[in-house]
Parts: sequence; C-alpha cells; structure tokens
Amino acid sequence: MPELSQETERERSLLPFVGVAEVTGPSMVPTLQHGDQLVVHWGARVGPGDIVVLRHPFQQDLLVVKRAVERREGGWWVLGDNAFAGGDSTDYGVVPEELVLGKARLRYRPLKPGQRSPLAAARWALSAVRPVFPDRSASRRLRAR
Repeated sequence: MPELSQETERERSLLPFVGVAEVTGPSMVPTLQHGDQLVVHWGARVGPGDIVVLRHPFQQDLLVVKRAVERREGGWWVLGDNAFAGGDSTDYGVVPEELVLGKARLRYRPLKPGQRSPLAAARWALSAVRPVFPDRSASRRLRAR
C-alpha cells in the first residue's frame, strides 16, 4: 500500500494547508507510481473519486494514499487503483472521517536516473507534473464486485 515519507508529518505542521508527500508502494498504480511526489491540500473537502491521504485505521502512525470511492455510514470507503495490491477498505472497512487528512491536488513524477536521452527527457517533461482529478473508475469497479 502506498505509504508516505516521514517528512510528510513535519511539512504538515509547517504549512497548514499544503504539503508534499512521497508515494511508496504499488496500490495506486497506474495513477501513481512508487516515487511520485504529491502536493496535498490538508483539510480539503473530499468527494467521491478524490485521491486522499489518510491515517491507516489500524496503524494510525502510518499515512496512506487511496481513492475515496463513496461516503458510507461511519466514514469513507477507500480503494487503491491497483485491485491486486490490497490494503484498502476491502481489508479494513470504512475509514472514519477524522482519519481522512486531505486530498492530492498535483502529482510530480521525478526524472529517473536512466532518462538521459533527449527523447526520454522530452517525454518526462510532458508528463512530469499533472493535476490529480477525481476519477470515477474506482467507483464503477466497486459496484461491479
């Protein structure tokens, strides 16, 4: 499951509304890759389809990134975009509202060390920074189960 770097908590205290978080793990592939940086709007209103940062319900010192699928009684049902990775509401149920800390606004994909050719650098420049928009595909997947 995507965890966030330890600096996330420190930055959250320095910048009350916006912070940077690093993604680790495969559960949000293809939307987010291991090593992606997220600009997170702490305390933002969450809606279905938003990519959110939350405290893990059983390990509250662990911050994770998931997609908010729908509001249910007791909180949010969250899923990873990679159905095979697990570590979402199918494992731990509804996440209480107070554990959802904010939502991702922007994704930055750092340049990999091997991307040195002009073509690779040009491809990276075109896709390195992208806004994170709500995607309803996770909601459709939930209804199909």
